[in-house]
Amino acid sequence: MSEQTISTLPLEEVARRPWPGTAVPGNIQFSPDDKLITFLFSPEGSLSRQLVAFDIEKGERRLLLAPAEGGTTEESVSLAEALRRERQRQLETGVTHYAWSAKGGAAKSGRLLIPLQGGLTVIDEPESSPRQLVAGGDEAIIDPRFSPDGKWVAYVQGSELHVVAVEGGAPRRLTFGARESGRTNGLAEFVAQEEMKRRSGYWWSPDSKKLAFVEVDERHIPIYRIVHQGKDGIGEGAQEDHRYPFAGRENARVRLGVIPLTGGHPVWMDLGPDVDFYLARVQWLPDGRLSAQVENRTQTQLDLIRFDPQTGQGHLLLRESSDIWINLHDLFKPLKESDEDHGGGFIWGSERNGFMHLTLHGRDGQLIRPLTNGEWLVTGLAAVDEVEQLLYFTATLDSPLENHLYAVSFSGGRPRKITVAPGLHSVIVDRGRRRFVDVQQALDKPPAVTLNSLDDGSHLATLYDDIDPRLAALDLVPPELVSFENRAGDTLYGALYRPPASQGVAPYPTIIWVYGGPGPQLVNDGWLPTVAMRAQHLRSLGFLVFVVDNRGSARRGLAFEGVIKGD
Repeated sequence: MSEQTISTLPLEEVARRPWPGTAVPGNIQFSPDDKLITFLFSPEGSLSRQLVAFDIEKGERRLLLAPAEGGTTEESVSLAEALRRERQRQLETGVTHYAWSAKGGAAKSGRLLIPLQGGLTVIDEPESSPRQLVAGGDEAIIDPRFSPDGKWVAYVQGSELHVVAVEGGAPRRLTFGARESGRTNGLAEFVAQEEMKRRSGYWWSPDSKKLAFVEVDERHIPIYRIVHQGKDGIGEGAQEDHRYPFAGRENARVRLGVIPLTGGHPVWMDLGPDVDFYLARVQWLPDGRLSAQVENRTQTQLDLIRFDPQTGQGHLLLRESSDIWINLHDLFKPLKESDEDHGGGFIWGSERNGFMHLTLHGRDGQLIRPLTNGEWLVTGLAAVDEVEQLLYFTATLDSPLENHLYAVSFSGGRPRKITVAPGLHSVIVDRGRRRFVDVQQALDKPPAVTLNSLDDGSHLATLYDDIDPRLAALDLVPPELVSFENRAGDTLYGALYRPPASQGVAPYPTIIWVYGGPGPQLVNDGWLPTVAMRAQHLRSLGFLVFVVDNRGSARRGLAFEGVIKGD
């Protein structure tokens, strides 16, 4: 369909999911032996996904699991799991999660764990048939995960933490007293899930002998009732009751404990006398100690604390402070004890100089050196190669509108760019640090998935580059990217959606579209601006739509974001 004959884009397409060209492989992982790449995928381009494997040596895709009875559906999940899905912005059904175990023992290539129909399913080898590990029941199983040695699975059910042996047997409950007292054990509270992107509430120790977990107490938070207008049901069927922490009121009270795999009384970590804080991140260290990131209520101070799990005593490793706010991240990477130069140290992400950059720290938290710097920012830590002393990370070094993969030495210096094609790159590095999966997209290119060399970025195989048939029918025109200076001299970026020629000539009625921040970046060289269906619909009606990322939006540095503080 040409620009001259384009008709109004149907309003139904604005609400239809997935958007054109976005039904691509998701939750991409390498198997423990790096022979397979597994992912969730819908062959028909819908929201219902199957578990698929790509055999690297053969260059072939094959189906591992298509769930009977549709797998997970919106109707089959409990309220607790529905809320988790909402906070993760998850619309997909069918197979929605899976995890690899460590290889070894009976599972030479590693096992797969899949939550299905309220229970847990295990695939012992990629070629074997699925078997049920735990049957579904009246209460949903939430957040199941393998132990590091692959012998156990932990999960939360009925607000309590449970474990079950992978070989089979009766599940065992580890924590007690939460359900009866209006608390939860092993689940992230609302604020952690929605605002801090901490999805989980428990963590296996490296030796698989202990679990750290959060106890959440919300009994002091008033109940807020949500009434669903227009539903057929009445009474409980038309309402939900939640303990919702409104702004300025008390948040949930959180404790961090450690409990042995064999059960018993937990050891509680000393998080300090203040109960009004955020438990932002929790992570075990290679030496068997525990770390936590604790943020104050005003989000201007973040402490990285190391704990002795036997006593609960803590030691402050470092403190980040800001007059604006602390942006939480996932750039903390402890280094192994066997590292001769940096054993017991860690990689860290800091905005002390105004942009998120990587730093190298010693065992006791002291800064050894910055690893990256400049007026651009690190967006993710893809891999750490301690043997070759290299970091692989994604960043905006080339442009705040793009995202690329780079490598830098533990000694610092100029990063080496690995991805070449313009646009946005999301990467998954294999366990051997030899290859990576690249999900690449741009304004004029729907996401494609390829396997590439980590050494120089060269193409090795294509996993997915299908063309959505809806694209030809809709004839979506990518917006025009523009930039201009505001009154303060800052460069702002915008996306212009011009009406088709059939709508006449300028001037056009114009709609200015901003998010405001903090957080999302609406304007970039990615596929989502092209499939912004509301903007495309308005464009087809004859409106000129101008999407602008004002000061306050993400990926431009802390000073750019922080202008809106208090406003």
